[in-house]
Amino acid sequence: MCTTCGCGPVSGHHHDHEHTHEHEHTHGDLSHSHPHPHSHDHDHAEQHHHHDHLHDDGQPHQHSHDEAHRSKRISIEEDILAKNNRLASFNRALFREKGILVLNLVSSPGSGKTTLLERTLRDLSGRYRCAVIEGDQQTDNDARRIAATGVPVKQINTGAGCHLDAHMVMHATEAFDLDQLDILFIENVGNLVCPAAFDLGEAHKVVVLSVTEGEDKPLKYPQMFHNSDLMLLNKVDLLPHLSFDVAQCKEYAGRVSHDLAILELSATSGQGLDAWYGWLQQELGR
Repeated sequence: MCTTCGCGPVSGHHHDHEHTHEHEHTHGDLSHSHPHPHSHDHDHAEQHHHHDHLHDDGQPHQHSHDEAHRSKRISIEEDILAKNNRLASFNRALFREKGILVLNLVSSPGSGKTTLLERTLRDLSGRYRCAVIEGDQQTDNDARRIAATGVPVKQINTGAGCHLDAHMVMHATEAFDLDQLDILFIENVGNLVCPAAFDLGEAHKVVVLSVTEGEDKPLKYPQMFHNSDLMLLNKVDLLPHLSFDVAQCKEYAGRVSHDLAILELSATSGQGLDAWYGWLQQELGR
């Protein structure tokens, strides 16, 4: 179960009560964690309790505890997102004040986000001042890869959490001199579900989809592609060895979002990277 947004199995043994506890997440090499309270609810799927009472017409009316519990879950989820959005607004105002282009890179695991970042940071070295926030459940493997490019990086380990949130990003930015940055890349936890709902204060969500994943991903995970402004179709150098249908993938993405820009590229071969860098330059100019 995600300890931040409360998502979990849709079936199975579930108990329903609300509680608040401290959840810790660790930022890179910091020796301290930032506990923050948040609520979860659980529900006993097998236990159904009903209360009967009479309407004015004398007819019995049933209330199910399940209905009340569903309502409680929705209320808690809305509260969590509202708190996150307030912090995201704070982050966004700060980034705008500092003139930083902030991008939230989202994808499923293995799409090539880190490889794309490594190549991008090396190619743009000397042109733009960049920093990276790395989000993973465990390890600092990707952060060490980014650090090897010479770019400042901050690791966030979310533990059981399946995404970054605005609170984590707010604290992670304390590791950087924001006055000395042009672009901040946030590499989110590999997950096409929960990161779609959590605003971090970024200017754009950029969804990375590799041609090894299947062209129907936009239809399977529509919220992520709908909430993104740019889709990077990565690993196109592998197309001769795959049955991936690029045109069909773009058509599916267009169904989900008519405004979604799409670039085809390969972080390994370098194909299409000039268009990606041109997009970055254009957004910086805004």
